[in-house]
Amino acid sequence: MSENINITNYESLLLAAKQQAEPQRLLFVFLRASLPENHKDAEANRFNSGRGGELQPIMCVDKTLDELGSFSDLVEESKQMGQDWQLVLVVGLSGRNGVAPSSSEADQPLKAMVQTVEMGGDLSKYVAFDREGTSVQFG
Repeated sequence: MSENINITNYESLLLAAKQQAEPQRLLFVFLRASLPENHKDAEANRFNSGRGGELQPIMCVDKTLDELGSFSDLVEESKQMGQDWQLVLVVGLSGRNGVAPSSSEADQPLKAMVQTVEMGGDLSKYVAFDREGTSVQFG
């Protein structure tokens, strides 16, 4: 998606995706925050106040814009998977020649997103939302 679009919530993300020149498939990686095993007291205090901790990818999914509804629909669908998550990372994958990418074409980019999280990489290139649908900024 274009870099200069201001995404402030889930609805603005969907609107931005619909405005792209090529059809989009959105990639979602759901994350759980946890306290590192060898944590210090300051880390525990930050974590317990809702800040800090390690992010772990726990599930991922890709969807075309036609398959997406509201943010609450996404939360409900994730509940059916039985996973508790705190953040979701989202990125758009552009199609070609008016055709949205297939789900199999999304596999490698999804794996790359998971690896970025696991290796502690830069998450600022992704759009992120908390469980209430509030936009979260990294970096």
